[in-house]
Amino acid sequence: MTTPTALSLKKLYSGKVRDLYEIDDKRMLMVASDRLSAFDVILEEPIPEKGKILTAISNFWFAKLDGLVPNHFTGDKVEDVVPAEELPLVQGRAVVAKRLKPVPVEAIVRGYLVGSGWKEYQKSGTVCGIPLPAGLKEAAKLPQPIFTPSTKAAVGDHDENISFARCEEIIGAELAAKVRDTAIALYSAAVEYAATRGIIIADTKFEFGLDEDGTLTLMDEALTPDSSRFWPADSYAEGSNPPSFDKQFVRDWLESTGWNKQPPAPKVPAEVCQKTADKYREALTRLTGEA
Repeated sequence: MTTPTALSLKKLYSGKVRDLYEIDDKRMLMVASDRLSAFDVILEEPIPEKGKILTAISNFWFAKLDGLVPNHFTGDKVEDVVPAEELPLVQGRAVVAKRLKPVPVEAIVRGYLVGSGWKEYQKSGTVCGIPLPAGLKEAAKLPQPIFTPSTKAAVGDHDENISFARCEEIIGAELAAKVRDTAIALYSAAVEYAATRGIIIADTKFEFGLDEDGTLTLMDEALTPDSSRFWPADSYAEGSNPPSFDKQFVRDWLESTGWNKQPPAPKVPAEVCQKTADKYREALTRLTGEA
């Protein structure tokens, strides 16, 4: 039996990493590709097995954090909705998810001072407009996690950091507070568990949707190296950006080329792609014990 080259389900959307296919009006198939986006640009070179690793990490976290917030799982198996001959296309990289109304902000939680937050802090002593104590060093742990939402840009555009007041304007004060409190609770629970596995989660991004009853639901993915900065606890020290188990490896390589962060991105060498894949796999192994 030859494997078809594409799924017969109708494609709804292609994102930076995931492709969504229609099952019916309540459910969709979410497929994680091996694509990698950095600085909001999709790179031409795929990262080997990345989609499968992301799916395994996400599924692990969705199960672990299940008691804190409902998630997008329907309980259906992929093999129940995809014809047998097409299964090899999605094996290990797909989930059956509820079709939700997306909340149009990215819920970013930061526990450490790094990346764009560090750059802003050096200029103004704030992160996304939130004042922080003076004298903090790069990669310092913040007094408590902060919620720094951003707008959800279209594919190819840059997400834009916004203030909490702007977030309230976009989605309403009540929902904004719920998203903030839920995101911080999820991050805090994940940080606590990851610490037992020798991993620091410096920051992360959650996406939420509303079901037909208006219930806030965690969707898309959770706490993967694509949406989070993972650091090995044993090499963490304030004052420098620690080596991480995520796409920071590719980001650092891209920064070193002097690229202006506009498409197209420079061609990423095969060894950088492989080292990135190894970092992703190490995160999976450390977090879950799965190889």
